[in-house]
Amino acid sequence: MSFIKLKPVAFALLVSTTLLSCRSGQKAEEKETEILPEDIVELRDDQRKMANIEMGSVEIRTISNNLKVNGTVNVAPQNRATVCMPMGGFVKSIRLAPGSAVRKGEVLAILTNQEFVDIQQNYLEAKNRFDYAEAEYKRYRELFKEDISSQKNMQQVISDYKSLKTQVKALEQKLSLIGIQATRLTEDNISSAVSVVSPISGYMKSVNISMGKYVSSSDILFEIVNTDALYLDLTLFEKDADKVSIGQKIHFFINNETDQHDAVIYQTAKSINSDKTYNVYAKVVGVCKNTLPGMYVNAIIETSNDKVMALPSEAVVRFDDKEYIFILEREKVEDGKPFTEYRMVEISKGVTENGYTQITLPDTLKMETIKVVIKGAYKLLSAKKNAGEMSCG
Repeated sequence: MSFIKLKPVAFALLVSTTLLSCRSGQKAEEKETEILPEDIVELRDDQRKMANIEMGSVEIRTISNNLKVNGTVNVAPQNRATVCMPMGGFVKSIRLAPGSAVRKGEVLAILTNQEFVDIQQNYLEAKNRFDYAEAEYKRYRELFKEDISSQKNMQQVISDYKSLKTQVKALEQKLSLIGIQATRLTEDNISSAVSVVSPISGYMKSVNISMGKYVSSSDILFEIVNTDALYLDLTLFEKDADKVSIGQKIHFFINNETDQHDAVIYQTAKSINSDKTYNVYAKVVGVCKNTLPGMYVNAIIETSNDKVMALPSEAVVRFDDKEYIFILEREKVEDGKPFTEYRMVEISKGVTENGYTQITLPDTLKMETIKVVIKGAYKLLSAKKNAGEMSCG
């Protein structure tokens, strides 16, 4: 946008919105016209001081090109257990409450059922018959070798032996399902009560039973979670999928806390979701006492640490959906008064970190040869926007 300065006129100084000048000549009747290029803003020396203009240089800084993402805390399937009982029973006792620490193999509850007695009885009876059949099998095998026993009798003995062996093995598996070791079972220790034990170590997330309640094989009795191996399930936009990889570090925060926790990416999704998002999975590093499965997290993914051209963020202004900086064009003297011209230059803006913004200059400019307005750039932009209102008559 061009503007015209006319001489002479009275000039009213507007500090934050208008920094243009109309200068008086030596003769009141004489008018002189000066046309400035569209990208130039001019200030008198007193205007420059009142606008607190400060100059600086483009710097080379290390700026992390980080991604800010959201997600949740989860626990791996092998660290989460749902405890059921393969056979139903009545709850005789409960050992632990929700939130309690649990060790692998620790007794959680005791159930009673007459069917437990029947299985033990069937096993012991089948075991006794099997022991007899095994002895008969060995005896008939010797008789058959000496041609004392017929082949038909031998086949019958073998059939009985294998049938009972199968029956015993099947009953052993049933006993194992309800937590009874067949090798320790005798006629003297048959019991109607069995123990429900924890398959993993962790803490008790939920207890879904009560004293005297009957539970079936489909009922969930307990839920146990091991929080020693947590991971983050993070959601990224599709456009950022190529910026992450296995091994990258992550810093995350929970519940609006200021304490920083760390994680490392161990897996990335192999496809884009239907809502055009992308999932990344990261293992939590170290012990995070306040971090529990299901919590919402804010995370920062370190994608790179590049040395780039950068300026203080306030040096970069936005105008008509483009990014600009102001550089020193020249200093001059007119009618004995010092003036400074600033040129508005379009640049490309990158990431911002710690008050500095990455920039890319036009090919025609070299960072070593320019001086940049690092404070007061918005006042220069305001002067440009209001240039038409500052023309003098």
